Amino acid sequence: MPRLLLRLEGMALFILATVAFAHLGLSWWLYAILFLAPDLSFAAYAAGPKPGALAYNAVHSTLAPAILVGLGLSLDSSILLGLAAIWAAHIGFDRMLGYGLKYASSFNDTHLGRIGLKSAGA
Repeated sequence: MPRLLLRLEGMALFILATVAFAHLGLSWWLYAILFLAPDLSFAAYAAGPKPGALAYNAVHSTLAPAILVGLGLSLDSSILLGLAAIWAAHIGFDRMLGYGLKYASSFNDTHLGRIGLKSAGA
């Protein structure tokens, strides 16, 4: 049940962040181009699972987009709010699909359970 709730939470974040982006009136091309940008953090896995997990988690935590929202609101910047919305939407989408924050043991070990071919239903 917790895994289902966390996935539903991810879906809610994805939908709400996408709706927020829509209300900002920014270009959907920006959304399309940047939506998968956080996945560039996968490259850190070339240095091993520990640095890979560190980089992945830094970019796939909601902390940075939340800070960006605060900055965007304080500066009245729709572009910063839009970037935060895209980033949060990506994180929500990943969570909805079962991709959680990574443990240093393996890319497949996440806070939402094990992923991949030998997963336990994650």
